[in-house]
Amino acid sequence: MKDNTIAVIFEGGEPLSKLEKSLNNVCHTVLLDNMRKLMNVDDIREIVVVTNYHRLAKKAGKMDKVVVQDVQTKGFHFGEELLKIVSEYKPQNLFYLGGASFPLIQEKEIKQIISAVKDRDNFVYTNNPQSSDLVAFTPADALFNMQPPASDNSLAISLRDEAGLTMELIPYSKGIIFDLDTPTDFLILGASPYVEKSTEKALREVPLNYELLDKAKEVLCGYYRDVAIVGRVGAPLIAYLNNNLKLRLRIFSEERGMKALGRETSGEVETLIGYFIEEFGISKFFKYLERVAELAFIDTRVLFAHFKLDLQAEERFLSDMGRWQELEHPWLKEFTRAAVECEIPVLLGGHSLVSGGLWLLAEELKMKV
Repeated sequence: MKDNTIAVIFEGGEPLSKLEKSLNNVCHTVLLDNMRKLMNVDDIREIVVVTNYHRLAKKAGKMDKVVVQDVQTKGFHFGEELLKIVSEYKPQNLFYLGGASFPLIQEKEIKQIISAVKDRDNFVYTNNPQSSDLVAFTPADALFNMQPPASDNSLAISLRDEAGLTMELIPYSKGIIFDLDTPTDFLILGASPYVEKSTEKALREVPLNYELLDKAKEVLCGYYRDVAIVGRVGAPLIAYLNNNLKLRLRIFSEERGMKALGRETSGEVETLIGYFIEEFGISKFFKYLERVAELAFIDTRVLFAHFKLDLQAEERFLSDMGRWQELEHPWLKEFTRAAVECEIPVLLGGHSLVSGGLWLLAEELKMKV
């Protein structure tokens, strides 16, 4: 039974704008590539793909080992759908992968993860307990001993805290930590020497401007220049940057786990940076940022939650890309314009920017320092 492993991938959504659709096309290219990698892993019995994208389902359904399950976005509940899969396929071990995740993961890493799970009892292996999108665990029916999570963000932590599994972190690498979440991640991947050819081709259809990233790389390759990182910044990234680049880091990390712990949903998110902006305004925040740093990376989703902004995906993505002229939301437009007009390069994004995005940049640039 320890050899009875299935892989499960969830990929769903309702992209509305042209920008979202172009990003989705890249994500689906990555997903199909990852499915080919999973197909080559002998330990995986079946690959279950849960999606509401018909074109993706059609392509996936033609692949070996793959079973496609259509799902509707209305009334969708992640944990309940995962429970149905475990009930139907009765695996001993389950390897879960977020659909748009891990464009650089390697077959050997997948094999190592599955091997580690097979060798243990009551065990969960994850890339991030506070925002998991890669989770391998045994036994799969441990899901029945906990409240089904509404999203994959809290899957690993629920398996540990509610189902009683022992948790360990998967060793970080560019393949494990880098994720595609916001346009800035696509930008970093598109300029990376590690991007796979199929993904690189799909990225050509996305309107990305690499000028700001080039300026950021110039600072990162410098000699102890000041770099500010704001948002859900973890200790492993800080250590990796310190070990591989010559920087003076100015870190302000807060609200890690705001999704997995339900703080965003409950409206509990509070940030010191947010209170500073409330007190002194957006303009003064960026003026002070210019004084203390030569480059900044900002996880804006923490600020959005602090200010309780109800933003559509297109609005968030346009802000990430600095396209303030196309925004109508007054606060978001002002903030994005101030970031664009700041005297230092400012890259905006989500959690993945201040984790996998910066990790991949450091991996690329460490030989140039």
